[in-house]
Amino acid sequence: MTEALDRCHVISHVHWDREWYRGFDGYRGRLVELVERVCDSLDDDTYASFHLDGQTVVLADVLEIRPDLEPRLSALIGAGRLTVGPWHVLADNQLVSAENLVRNLFRARRWGNRIGCLSTVGYSPDAFGHPADLPRLLSGFGMDTALVWRGAPPELGRFLWRSLDGSEVFTVNQSYHQTEVLWDADTSGSRLRAYVDAERARLPLGPCLLLNGGDHLVPQPPSTRTKHTAGSEVTLVETTLEAFFDLAKGAALDREAAPLPIVDGELRTLGNRLTFLLPGTLSARTYVKLANERAQTLLERFAEPQLARFQHAAVSGSEDAAGANPRSLAGLLDHAWDLVIKNAPHDSICGCSIDEVHRATTVRAEQAQETGELLVRRLLLADGLDTRRYGTPPVDRVDLVVVSGQGDDTSGAVVVEVATDVGRGITDLRSIDGTPMSFEVESTRIETVFEADLDLMPDSQECAIHKVAFRAVDVPAFGWHAYTAELGDAAAVPQPETTGYTTSHPEGTEPETIDTGRFRLSVNADASLRVEDRETGVRRDQVGLLVSVGDRGDSYNYDPPAVDLAVHPTVSAVHVTQTDVRTRILIDASMLLPTALTDDRESRRTDCVPVPLRVEIEHWAASDRLDWTVTVDNRADDHRLRFEVPLDPSATEWTADQHWCAITRPIGPALGKLPTERGLEAEQGVAPVHSWASVGTGAGAVAVLTRGLPELQASDADGSNVLAVTLLRAVGWMSRFDLRTRTTGAGPMLAVPEAQCQGLLTAHLAVIFGLGAEAGSLDLSLAAARHRVPLVAYALRPGATSPAARSTTGRAPRVAGALVSAWKPVDETTAGQGSVLRIGNPTPLTRTATVTLPTGVLTVDRARIDETVLGDLPVAADGTLTVELGPFAVETLILRSSDERPRP
Repeated sequence: MTEALDRCHVISHVHWDREWYRGFDGYRGRLVELVERVCDSLDDDTYASFHLDGQTVVLADVLEIRPDLEPRLSALIGAGRLTVGPWHVLADNQLVSAENLVRNLFRARRWGNRIGCLSTVGYSPDAFGHPADLPRLLSGFGMDTALVWRGAPPELGRFLWRSLDGSEVFTVNQSYHQTEVLWDADTSGSRLRAYVDAERARLPLGPCLLLNGGDHLVPQPPSTRTKHTAGSEVTLVETTLEAFFDLAKGAALDREAAPLPIVDGELRTLGNRLTFLLPGTLSARTYVKLANERAQTLLERFAEPQLARFQHAAVSGSEDAAGANPRSLAGLLDHAWDLVIKNAPHDSICGCSIDEVHRATTVRAEQAQETGELLVRRLLLADGLDTRRYGTPPVDRVDLVVVSGQGDDTSGAVVVEVATDVGRGITDLRSIDGTPMSFEVESTRIETVFEADLDLMPDSQECAIHKVAFRAVDVPAFGWHAYTAELGDAAAVPQPETTGYTTSHPEGTEPETIDTGRFRLSVNADASLRVEDRETGVRRDQVGLLVSVGDRGDSYNYDPPAVDLAVHPTVSAVHVTQTDVRTRILIDASMLLPTALTDDRESRRTDCVPVPLRVEIEHWAASDRLDWTVTVDNRADDHRLRFEVPLDPSATEWTADQHWCAITRPIGPALGKLPTERGLEAEQGVAPVHSWASVGTGAGAVAVLTRGLPELQASDADGSNVLAVTLLRAVGWMSRFDLRTRTTGAGPMLAVPEAQCQGLLTAHLAVIFGLGAEAGSLDLSLAAARHRVPLVAYALRPGATSPAARSTTGRAPRVAGALVSAWKPVDETTAGQGSVLRIGNPTPLTRTATVTLPTGVLTVDRARIDETVLGDLPVAADGTLTVELGPFAVETLILRSSDERPRP
């Protein structure tokens, strides 16, 4: 069915960046003014309707200044004339976690309950590409439509977008920024005619949509342009998102129409003119991404599960839950999530705003971190574990507790700081039940420790702080395992064997070999490793090579200079420590980097500055992976620093995870053909990755694990393949108009000197070799989860002892055969009480998961992601639940005791 060719549906709207080329407060004053003007224009019918962006945070921001506007806004929203949502913030949905996006939608739903209603269209018009799981997420919140732009195939105006699990949404591909069409009265007629003609060429069957709005603008009301556009022979029809999508979906699914094309997976297609993906935002200001990863991981993997344990104990009557107020704890969690979510908009987390904005995002992340850490410690205290450093430093013993953020019992590496009396050291380590543990004292320093709390007078004590490494065993899912460190005279503490040399090996000679058991390692002069895997016999060279190249780009796009210079580190000293616990290689090195670009920005300068590096490589006993901690003190401008791993030159594709799935991509050139026309962008093979990337099969497989570093790329050059992780991009401009990889600006040309990322940056990576590195296996996903969420250990307060050897059995679920995405209390918008367990199958094969339920759970409901109950599931007599998971499937389960069921 073809709509009349002279009709154009118009949605007047605003796209509101909370912070970008201005700080938050500079924008908010204008937002309040805009909302006042829009309300007036709706009241006098100048606008028939208005879309107040896709995010409810604009309501929160306005009502903090003008709380008296709430009844007026509620009335307009209730009448359907003002629309908002479905998000709380328009996040960059590639860079934040799946659970971050879930919390975002729940927060918007609370505002919808307060203000009247939310838009039901999955509105994401300006994100810099879209992840494969977005259709699944929208479907999980009852939405079957989406509006996108960047990353969508430009030739497709309408399509069915499908996640890898089969979830799909009807999708409109539409540029949101079309304010100029009706902006000027004198040209509005000709512009409208040209716009409609272009849209008809793209969508000959219609219907035609004009998104009359843009960034921070009050668009011209269509009613004021009727006379001026009369000669265009186009009728303007004001509408809402919901009404237009009903029309467009009906037309697309009409039996007379051709079948809709289907697009599977992520949307990261290179766009046409002015439709930029802006891939450099994956690595601009990596300190922002790292801070977000720390905060959201703390909340998802520790704060939420510990609060769920606490609430379960309260319902089941456990006395361990005494002494803490559940409402206060839940309020702290809510506050921390509010801070994290407000850092998720693309101009915030992408690192492409002015310096003032990123100082603010840094503070918000620190506040969320501090709140989350307080919450976890308070919940541990409610469980009988006092982790405060208070009192006379111990002289005979210290109890330790290792806490897990994993959904199954797990073993793994632990490094913990233990405070003792000066002159005392750790002579023995045992589990509480008496099992001896191998351990290593990595370092000791003297420090004055301060502590104070509501029930503790301020106190300072001089202590010896010992950094202790050991391998914790069988830590319960979302629980803890306790250990005792016996103390003795510091002189009696066993010292690890350390060897080292102060310079790199002489040129032309082989470096010293370090035998770790599984691997034979050698440190190259450029601080990379030669690795021989003794289990498979496979040898690799230059593993973990650090490479700095010039970058004349901006916060949106990497742009290599015409004459570039690649620089590698030079080793100054290597120290090797080997114990029963691990082999640890400390490499001191530096990179002699050009200070910046030349004045014409075509090459790197000849004057250089030394950039210090500390590379720490660990192989823990019985592990199939090597762990890297890279600390760089960046002192150079205008460059990109990467961590590289060589690949099999015959490999043609690589696979990496996203939210709940994995994406396979071709290995291609590092940079595509440079555009010659204005307003276009070069293809760059970088991709957003959450925790792992893998290449190869069998003994030749290799995987890189990351933590908060989202930009990865597998590329070929000069007959060799390499997998690279970007550690930092140092650039000095928000946007520039003279790049070769993007032939116009992507924002204002503003200097942002703090985006040069001067100072310390620490990155954590790991490399797995052999069968455990194969994509498609659950083992790799589990290993990546353990790397991204390592075990956390605390020393208990001097004189305090652990109440048990491990956390109480039956206080948390245990999941085998799947990944746990979340275990948390039900959202406040969900009927009844209980907890939500979300599990996923990150592989392309069908799997069966077994869930051992917490004691006292009597009912398990299968639910949508938004916790809408779909039906109950049978629980076996032994308290277990079997869940069949299709390829890349996710299941949301609501666990309740009889006292937590919704009441009619």
